[in-house]
Amino acid sequence: MSILLLVLSVLLLCFTLLSVIKYQYWVFRVFDYPRLQKLVLSVICLPLFAFLFEGDRILYWAIVLLLSANIVYLASQIIPFTVLGKRQVLKAITDAPEKSICVMIANVFQDNMNTAGCLKEIAKHNPDVVLLLETNKRWDDGTAELANTYPFSVKVPLENTYGMLLYSKLKLEDTEVKYMVEADIPSIHTNVILKSGVKIKLFAVHPTPPVPNENPRSTERDKELLLVADLAKASQLPVIVVGDLNDVAWSYTTELFLKMSRLIDPRRGRGFYNSFHAHYPIMRFPLDHAFISTDFTLKGMRRLSNFNSDHFPIYIHLQYEKQAAKVQESLTPDEDDVEAAEEMKAAVSAEVLCR
Repeated sequence: MSILLLVLSVLLLCFTLLSVIKYQYWVFRVFDYPRLQKLVLSVICLPLFAFLFEGDRILYWAIVLLLSANIVYLASQIIPFTVLGKRQVLKAITDAPEKSICVMIANVFQDNMNTAGCLKEIAKHNPDVVLLLETNKRWDDGTAELANTYPFSVKVPLENTYGMLLYSKLKLEDTEVKYMVEADIPSIHTNVILKSGVKIKLFAVHPTPPVPNENPRSTERDKELLLVADLAKASQLPVIVVGDLNDVAWSYTTELFLKMSRLIDPRRGRGFYNSFHAHYPIMRFPLDHAFISTDFTLKGMRRLSNFNSDHFPIYIHLQYEKQAAKVQESLTPDEDDVEAAEEMKAAVSAEVLCR
């Protein structure tokens, strides 16, 4: 039992250490994801180790202290995304439908055949804007009836699991499909006109994850996010960034994205809204995101029902309130953050030149 507890404790400590190291190889970045799981296991492991370990006393106290520090560190990363954390986005206290927008984000899982379930979930919640990810031609054909309700659309069906379908009841303007980092990974950039006439800038993104069979490093993902951050910061319009970012809300990269873009996260102070993996409750992470500029308030946000995808859809209802920017604060980058962002944006370019 002592050896088993020692091995488990050392593994937990190593998993946390790997996630703290800012190398972009997947073996480091993959441990950004399960921080809640590492916290729970550490909380369970600490008393078991403290009461049952029968080995060397110096080793005993070293592991107890390190596990305790691990719990404190992981809790500090998780608490901002619970009701104990400070809310970045205020709740809307007035009702102004003409200044509101509802967005549904759904990674449909390309091999999923349940297009009818997807359409049913869209009809049930009736969002203004629908972003469907991992959509190929079959999904494009299977959801084509959405055009009856959503007269504006941007369609980029692809067979590589990075296709996008964007449907909108609200008018779209100055729409572009961009391939910002990789030639087969699109993003959609468009202006959405609210009923009040206010224009907002919407970025729909789905960068590749750091996994061995796609990109062994997170450099492509990180660069795309930081390029979008630059565009968001430079925008003269209110901004919404939505999509499957293949990164968790508490990671270093996501926090850097928020600092560089000056956007805010409506989950902070409210909950995780874990969207993946829909079929394995103990291995769920918040991968599908909606980040907004400080001139939006929140009317509602929830995780919707799964329709056989590996992701749950996420629904967010926002309201444009110009005065909110005076009281809502974004994160601010320091010199180290700016330098790190520039290095990340340059790293992929160097790799591409070497190919």
